[in-house]
Amino acid sequence: MKSNIILLPGDGIGVEVVSEAVRVLQVLAKKYNHEFSFSEYLMGGCAIDQYGVALTDETLKACKASDSVLLGAVGGPKWDDPNAKVRPEQGLLALRKGLGVFANLRPVKTHPALLDASPVKADRIKDVDILVVRELTGGLYFGQPKMREQVNGHTRAVDTMEYHDYEIRRVVDLAFRLALRRKKKVTSVDKANVLETSRLWRLIANGVAAEHSDVILDHMLVDTASMRLITAPTSFDVIVTENTFGDILTDEASVLAGSMGMLPSASLADSGPGLYEPIHGSAPDIAGKGIANPLGTILSCAMMLRYSLHLDEEAHAIESAVDAAITEGARTADLGGTLSTTKMADEVIRRI
Repeated sequence: MKSNIILLPGDGIGVEVVSEAVRVLQVLAKKYNHEFSFSEYLMGGCAIDQYGVALTDETLKACKASDSVLLGAVGGPKWDDPNAKVRPEQGLLALRKGLGVFANLRPVKTHPALLDASPVKADRIKDVDILVVRELTGGLYFGQPKMREQVNGHTRAVDTMEYHDYEIRRVVDLAFRLALRRKKKVTSVDKANVLETSRLWRLIANGVAAEHSDVILDHMLVDTASMRLITAPTSFDVIVTENTFGDILTDEASVLAGSMGMLPSASLADSGPGLYEPIHGSAPDIAGKGIANPLGTILSCAMMLRYSLHLDEEAHAIESAVDAAITEGARTADLGGTLSTTKMADEVIRRI
């Protein structure tokens, strides 16, 4: 099988972890007789430095024409001026919108060998297996108007939280379909006691639930959900929520797995290439030191193989290799170990 994969290493540790993930894919391709071609483009802060924009039209065009896109991370202190008109994150938002990837899948699963790596008590996180489905192209991040202005001698800032019924329906429906393969339980997270968009969200979710009588639907306010992710994480199966809430809750949930460096994600559209990336940021404090955890990116590649390239056996091979490496004690610094980024990838490759 031949597949065209676009690489967007981005900034900071993104360059390091994407490089190691590519090595894993190359080994896998050789073992299973596939051909993966890789084309690399700039996005984020590095693209701003080179082109003056975070995502060029050429890069977006290449991504749309590909079979899949692998992203590292974007941003860093160099581009963190709140008054800047061009920011690295604009490239990420434009990429998501351009590809039409409306659903972000973020699995959160604890590993028996890493229970002590989490600050949460081991007995609370044992057997945690959550799939968060985050709406990705609507809400506060994309709503208009979005502006800052001077009014009566004061600075006023506006962000707009906006959702259409069809945007909610398609992501909630996907969550229900995914729940059918799991424990058949969906928790829809909103803020319906305050937000009109959340009241619409809840109304649509109830309608979708009526079409899936074999799946249980729970509604939960986001503040309650943030508490229960720590106090009773095993009570969740599939969580579906809007863009901002999903962004925050999945970063919180990363502590259950022991490190943000462990968690992958897949962003999917109705058709066309998917976008795959670890949930962590560019981590400028450790960039260039060779100590970043590559497992979130490597596991994102497993999701790529499964959802975009339809290579489930190969995806399982990566996941099994990662599981074996962790079980046998392979650890980067964020997990209390001493392995470098490259050595951690070596441990995975050795087990494929």
